[in-house]
Amino acid sequence: MAKTVEIAGAGLAGLCAAARFSQLGWKVTLHERAKDLRMFGAGIWLWESGLKTLSILGAYDQAVARARRIQEWRIVDSRGRTLMSRPTPDHDRMLLPPRADLYQALIDRCVANGVEIITSSIVTEVRPEGVLVTEAGERNADLVLIANGAYSVLREQILGTAWMDFGVEAGIRMMIGNRPDDPTDVITEYWNGPWRLLYNPCTEGENYIFLSAPVNDERARVLPVDRALWAEKFPAASDLIERFSEASRWDRLVNVRCRRWSQGKVAIIGDAAHAMPPNLGQAANTAFTNVMALALAADRAIDMPSALVGWEQQQRSLTNHVQWWSYLYGYVLNRWPKSIESLRSDVLSTMSKTQWFDEALNRGARHLPVG
Repeated sequence: MAKTVEIAGAGLAGLCAAARFSQLGWKVTLHERAKDLRMFGAGIWLWESGLKTLSILGAYDQAVARARRIQEWRIVDSRGRTLMSRPTPDHDRMLLPPRADLYQALIDRCVANGVEIITSSIVTEVRPEGVLVTEAGERNADLVLIANGAYSVLREQILGTAWMDFGVEAGIRMMIGNRPDDPTDVITEYWNGPWRLLYNPCTEGENYIFLSAPVNDERARVLPVDRALWAEKFPAASDLIERFSEASRWDRLVNVRCRRWSQGKVAIIGDAAHAMPPNLGQAANTAFTNVMALALAADRAIDMPSALVGWEQQQRSLTNHVQWWSYLYGYVLNRWPKSIESLRSDVLSTMSKTQWFDEALNRGARHLPVG
């Protein structure tokens, strides 16, 4: 008889888990509180770890069909000086599809694998013995997964949260129209004090823009976007700024650290377990690799609670490392004193050329997923 898993939340982590467990022969039910499965249309960074996960799931071709193949990620300061250049050769790739394309590719794998997807399904409780409760009643399973995001209430039902840190940044995501002379394979991240403008080639027709600023800068977080503010901060990107879209999304950039990732037969995955700012573009990639390891551990489990503890012990160190570096990145960007901003440029330019920095920055991106 097939093992069963109940998943609360149909975001990227929940869909990845549903696709993988169903691929392994499990009976999977995926619960989504919204009435439709929808994803905001910004872009997403897929590093080697995430790309290999998608290949295993059979979702790779569809997910990246329109994606730009990125050759370099570089950081530029307000004087136009390149502070970091991170190449992405063929053995260490990064592709940048629209997030909605990735989302749909995972949905289609779930449907093809026979996953039961229940929308408008509000999960109200999880229990360590392997019970998920919705407004429609209780459901028993060999495994229950909490995948309903950084602000998960379900996480606290197993006392999972260690801390949440809202940091000092606000972020705005949007897609803008493409022009023929736009770079097609280089990501440029412009810095000016604690303000940031990130240009991402995405598809032949659109580019992805991410903006971040101190959360107390009211002009920086207003929607529609205050183009005059961003043009003042980044005159070198004025051609991009004049194309800023009205269809934007504003977010606080939050960190979540858990006391534990599981209790009994309940496990926490994705942003519910380890939300991090998008500074390294590794939140989804980290979720994917953790899900792959979880699926293997659970599929082989004789005792599920013990298998979940072992899974966390295997994966936690790398996840903590990626999350810490994402947090540190934001700290350097946002809290560096304005009076010595040139020193920040000098330090980052020097450090980014060292082997230690390269390995630490990219440890998660280069990780090979289990499976």
